[in-house]
Amino acid sequence: MDPTQRFSTRVEKYVKYRPGYPEALIGLLQGEFGLGPSSVVADIGSGTGILTQLFLENGSRVYGIEPNRLMREAGERLLEGYAGFTSIAATAESTSLEDRSVDFVTSGQAFHWFDQIRSRAEFVRILRPRGWVVLVWNDRRTSSTPFLAAYERLLREYGTDYDTVNHKLIGPDVFDRFFAGGSKRCTTFENRQLLDLAGLEGRLLSSSYALEPGHPRYEEMLDELQQIFRAYQANGKICFDYDTIVYFGRFSPA
Repeated sequence: MDPTQRFSTRVEKYVKYRPGYPEALIGLLQGEFGLGPSSVVADIGSGTGILTQLFLENGSRVYGIEPNRLMREAGERLLEGYAGFTSIAATAESTSLEDRSVDFVTSGQAFHWFDQIRSRAEFVRILRPRGWVVLVWNDRRTSSTPFLAAYERLLREYGTDYDTVNHKLIGPDVFDRFFAGGSKRCTTFENRQLLDLAGLEGRLLSSSYALEPGHPRYEEMLDELQQIFRAYQANGKICFDYDTIVYFGRFSPA
């Protein structure tokens, strides 16, 4: 499937049930990387605007680059009240932004969908000298609790291409190549999400590899998910624990 269209049928659930990002991320960018109201940010694969909103609340000017029309329109509805927001129908590989026009290129939960060679060239083109690339994932812990281990088993049983598109496949070697000749660092923040049964179902169905209605095993998947919830819920909620992983990098000077 074209990666730019994978979430077209999942937009509503993505908006409602995907986790946000820790405020500590913005604090780090402000304190160590110079993020401020005068900064210009290109948020690539901005989707429904979850990460974009953090930068807008900081007062920065943000270009939301999103190729999927339905995801982009959801982000526009969320962010329409921010004067510094510009929505652009474009891709990571061809953003349509001017040369050396942004201070930060960011991406939340999207870099693993990009063509890394072409997007690297595009990021080099649009970044100002000494600009930063900031790549963020909410990385679900897969075995730290019995619930998370059971949920991981469910994904491996029912996910259509879970092992192929899992962002965990993007490892240190990928970033070494992407920032070759430049500099990079990585940091991690704790993050969590409490969900009731409806939220758990929505969180599952927001994933591009989850079965959809009409698939022969769709109801079987939901039945098993409900069993997992009943086995591990506490006071009607379960907890997703995440490591919010952030890679910061600069390219080598031209």
